[in-house]
Formats: sequence, structure tokens, C-alpha cells
Amino acid sequence: MARLERPTKASSNPAQKFLHWKSNKKCFSYWNKETEKEVDIELPFKFLFLEHYHTVKGWHGATDKGIVSNEVYALGSEPLNVRTFAGIDIAKGLYKDIKDTVKAAGGVYFRSVYVMLEDGTLANLQLKGAAVGGLKKEQAVKKVEVQGYSDFYNDNKNLLDNQWIEVNAAADGKKGATSYAVPVFSLGQPIGADADAEATKCANVLQEYINGYKNAKPVEDIEVDVSDGLEF
Repeated sequence: MARLERPTKASSNPAQKFLHWKSNKKCFSYWNKETEKEVDIELPFKFLFLEHYHTVKGWHGATDKGIVSNEVYALGSEPLNVRTFAGIDIAKGLYKDIKDTVKAAGGVYFRSVYVMLEDGTLANLQLKGAAVGGLKKEQAVKKVEVQGYSDFYNDNKNLLDNQWIEVNAAADGKKGATSYAVPVFSLGQPIGADADAEATKCANVLQEYINGYKNAKPVEDIEVDVSDGLEF
């Protein structure tokens, strides 16, 4: 489920923090524009789901610039417009039709998840690779399958409007000589009345953004560090 309607899209991104998973540190991190420093958020970490989308980010080696795209809700029917910060168009179309071109250029698929943090902050989680898809037994160091965000959401979507999501631990994976870690998502406690009121405020702000969004404009011109394992 979700607190928001699911129509068109947005204008000036209202998220106050853009968090990505740092596999090597086993924590989430965000760029603080005021201090111009990256800030790590150690586990345990807790948030409330608002809505999620699909997007592409990455690094274009030929121009030494970041890669961005619009966000779409229905990946199979809504086109992506992938470009670089240098203004170079990489590909336009449905992801299934352009993914090889996007990957060859340095683009990476991301799940863009809008959330409310414990302090009421509207934030965005930018998840990729195994953080989205999880770990199969053969990939997991402990040989136990670990759900990624996608399966966790599908199994619990009817509960997520009113319960916290927690990341209390990271699970280790290995592919060839590459070791990495993924966040382990779990259901937390139901939110209280105060958190519910704050969530409604965040949802209203996000809804206004979504209703005004134009697909021709990238969701957020923010360069994200994707060097910490493009696939993991």
C-alpha cells in the first residue's frame, strides 16, 4: 500500500536527504550540502515508507560526469530519459529496451524510495543491486537467503502505511572475489499518533511534488557516489 495517489510526477524534489547504501561501511550515507561532507548513518536505522519509483543514476566516464534520469512508477510502460550532467542524451525509452545502452554508458538501475525518518524528515533512499534484489543462498556468506527491498516490499506492502521499517543489520555476500554487504529490512512497531500526523504532512508535500512533476525534467540533479560497487 502507499499513502499517496499514483498519477503523474514531480517538479522540485522536496526530499531533504538522499541516502544511499555504503556496502563497505554497512551503513546508509548522505551528502550534507551545507558542510559539503558525506554523513554516515549507522545502524540501526528506521523509516516509514511513503512511495517508490524507478530511476537510473551512474557515472559517464567519457565526460567524467554523473548520469541521471526521470523517475517512473511503472517501469514496463513509462519511458525513461537518461542523460549526463554534461547534457548528453544517453537513451530514451522503456527500460527493457534501453538497459544495455544505459549499462554500457555507466548507468545503474536504482529504486528511488521516498520515506519519512524518525525525526519527521522527508528523505529519499536510493537503492541498487543486491540491496533491491537480495541475496540468494549461493551468494550469501552464511548460505541463507536474504530478502532485498523488492521482495520485502511485496511481502509487506499492506502493512507499510502504519508500521516502521527497520534496518538493524547487514548481510554479507560474495560474488567471485568481490565481497559486499546488503541492508536487511524488517518490520518494526506500528507508528504512533504523532508520527502519523508527521507522515501525513510529508505525504502532502510529496503528493504536491508528484502532481507537478514533468517527465522532461530530471527528478533531482544530484550526483550520487556509485563507485562503491556498481552492481552491489
